[in-house]
Amino acid sequence: MSVAIVTDSTAYLPQSLVDAHHIQVVPLHVVIGGTEFSEGVDVSTAQVATALRAFRPVSTSRPSPQAFLEAYEKAAADGADAVVSVHISGDMSSTVESAHLAAKQSPVPVRVVDSRSLGMAMGYGVVSAALLAADGASMEDVAAQALSRAAAARVVFYVDTLEHLRRGGRIGSASAFLGSALAIKPILELADGRIRPLEKVRTSSRALARLEEIAASAALDAGGDVDIAVHHLDSAARAEDLAGRLRSRVESAREVSVLELGAVVGAHVGPGTLAVVVSARPQGALAGGGTGDPTGTGAPAGP
Repeated sequence: MSVAIVTDSTAYLPQSLVDAHHIQVVPLHVVIGGTEFSEGVDVSTAQVATALRAFRPVSTSRPSPQAFLEAYEKAAADGADAVVSVHISGDMSSTVESAHLAAKQSPVPVRVVDSRSLGMAMGYGVVSAALLAADGASMEDVAAQALSRAAAARVVFYVDTLEHLRRGGRIGSASAFLGSALAIKPILELADGRIRPLEKVRTSSRALARLEEIAASAALDAGGDVDIAVHHLDSAARAEDLAGRLRSRVESAREVSVLELGAVVGAHVGPGTLAVVVSARPQGALAGGGTGDPTGTGAPAGP
């Protein structure tokens, strides 16, 4: 069976990985001041950051079922016998609902996977699934690989303010931090598809130090090789600094990447956000091995 991989733009996969593994990416949408844009196509994160700082209205929306159906039809036309479609947590977006609706009309079987995650926590799962699919695995095994790697990733992040999460309704139990929001720099985590409060610290420098500590601990707990992604929105220098420290500190890290958050997630977390994803590499029969890819992602390892 030939299994094609479809995901959405909130995986924030580098284009080199999308091309190398023949992954189709369906964009979510961001609306700035009443004008709708497609993430990764005709809007930049800088535009979103500027709009948020100017207090212009910014909102997001899911892809249409038709957009997914077109992706599934293209996969079938390209020779796929089945599709595994991996998406942002259903608790964060209704994107998976659009994918399910499209799957009912697809010319080939489609397994829709709610990754319970986003960003490179989902992205690493997507790439591992693509590697396994390239080795000829079944649709069921490919879907299981995507979900298991995404679910096992640790995601922690720092935001300059909780206001953007509050406005977008994505704050969940982290709303407990709102009462003291002006006096703290919150560290949050993504757990089982939801944003949860983790720690309250007093300064941004302390928050970044805690992100480093938590990531290093998560890598140690993984018990094997890991990939690390440092996401940011309009905070490249701090992201590069954090990534450099993690490269030096985490011996089990085979790749440490710095990747900007896209417009959709950026609209909800706001400028200055830093996030760290620690993703254990799969082992054993479902590792997607035999590809000649030493990193497990198709990208060169970090220094």
